[in-house]
Amino acid sequence: MSVSLTAPPVAWPPAPSGPPPAMAARMTLIMEVFDSRSVRLLLDEIASRTRLPRSTTHRILDQLVQLGWLEHTPDGYGMGWRSLQFGGLDNGNSRIRAEAAPLLHSLQIRTGMVVHLAVLNGTNIHYLDKAGGRSATSVPSRVGGNAPAHATALGKSMLAWINPEQLDEMFRHGLSANTPRTIRDVPALYAELNRIRQRGGLAYESGESYEGISCVAAAIRNRREPVASISLVGTAGDPIERVAPLVLDAARRVSAALFPGDLPQDRYTGS
Repeated sequence: MSVSLTAPPVAWPPAPSGPPPAMAARMTLIMEVFDSRSVRLLLDEIASRTRLPRSTTHRILDQLVQLGWLEHTPDGYGMGWRSLQFGGLDNGNSRIRAEAAPLLHSLQIRTGMVVHLAVLNGTNIHYLDKAGGRSATSVPSRVGGNAPAHATALGKSMLAWINPEQLDEMFRHGLSANTPRTIRDVPALYAELNRIRQRGGLAYESGESYEGISCVAAAIRNRREPVASISLVGTAGDPIERVAPLVLDAARRVSAALFPGDLPQDRYTGS
């Protein structure tokens, strides 16, 4: 007599007779509608697909966003940093962190400033790394956190190298404002991105994301697209332009390590 070790198939999602009673099952039901990193869904779409009550869906989504499993943008809900990394879908972020780490440390030691490494995640940036010793606590950012790309030097340095059609789609719902200094309309953003390209890739920020904080950033990229960005962070009164060449050099070094023979052809022309 032979014995089968194969488990019987489980019906999933459950039949429409009722929602799963356990919270873990409900969270799993919601997570399974996000079958790729590019999926963006609105609350009503998620409730419809899972057949969960709208109020229950909203409450669970809030918890998943807080924990990093999902992210919420004006375009809807999508996979968050924790689910991408947990599922092995970090899109090369581990390699980016590994290549950038020595240069981030060197920048922090040479300048005494806080250093960031970030990638684009929809219309947000996602912080991959942060270095700065005791001074890091004075900058309200965290590894695994997000911020609007158009309000940060990190984000603008990457947006500058994205084609206009893609930018139009990304910002079709307009721009949010973190502070009174945040860029609030798309034409003004495009003008700023053009200035960044004219500077050879250097992006500046002064009080646009957080009051009293200034930054300079440059993108890590190949011929086709930006993949990440490095920034140095100071206070509003710091001469941030003086350290700009160091940031640009670090970004180019990481680009060369990640994309040998596939580097963009442009020069630093000053700020």
